[in-house]
Amino acid sequence: MSETVLAIAAGHEITSGEVDAFIQRLPQQQQAYASNPQFRAQALQQLIDMYLFEQKAIDEKLEETEAFQQLLASVKADLLSRMAMTNVIQSVTIHDDEVRAFYEANKTQFMQAASVSAKHILTDTEEACQQAAKEIETGEKTFEEAAKAYSTCPSNARGGDLGEFGRGQMVKEFEDAAFDGALHTVLGPVKTQFGYHLIYVYDKKEEKTKTYEEVADQVHTMALQHKQQSVFHDVASSLAEKYGVEKK
Repeated sequence: MSETVLAIAAGHEITSGEVDAFIQRLPQQQQAYASNPQFRAQALQQLIDMYLFEQKAIDEKLEETEAFQQLLASVKADLLSRMAMTNVIQSVTIHDDEVRAFYEANKTQFMQAASVSAKHILTDTEEACQQAAKEIETGEKTFEEAAKAYSTCPSNARGGDLGEFGRGQMVKEFEDAAFDGALHTVLGPVKTQFGYHLIYVYDKKEEKTKTYEEVADQVHTMALQHKQQSVFHDVASSLAEKYGVEKK
């Protein structure tokens, strides 16, 4: 199937396929606009300018200058080395036993930190906090209803729910009460710099090492990258011995 010719610049036919290829070489965030007509028009104009200025350079015999030859040699060396490096990296494969061995040797990288899931009620005064606690205790209000009635925290719209959090994410007094307190119990009042809190912890997760099955995909990617780096350095060292390297 023939491609549509969009323009002719200095005798060169610029096709829709060439515009597509040009866009594919752009940074990833710009490629998102590939279907935008205005963006494609800009890409086409850049190609037009490129061929026009290329012809100008040919007319001025810039190819014969030392500056061009030096630049050409540098670009050639860069492209060839990148292709060779890519071939080395893409040739690396990894077996399941290697992936599992990597996991066993690096288990500390797959730790799941301790966390709690909690709701809270924040008030400006201890009296208001105690009143909320009393209404929850007597059954007059659920914790969620009391949060909506008394809490000054924006989480009041969610019944005080803060979701899951780990250590270091809350102020110390709040964190200590949440992590050390019992599950499914109203804790507090707990005083912090923000006021007085009632805390209800509805879930706790202890620190643990994630199982191999839980992180198999992640481990495979990390193990492959590790092996690729190792192979790359080995090849680079062998090339240094073969071709010679002298630093001055």
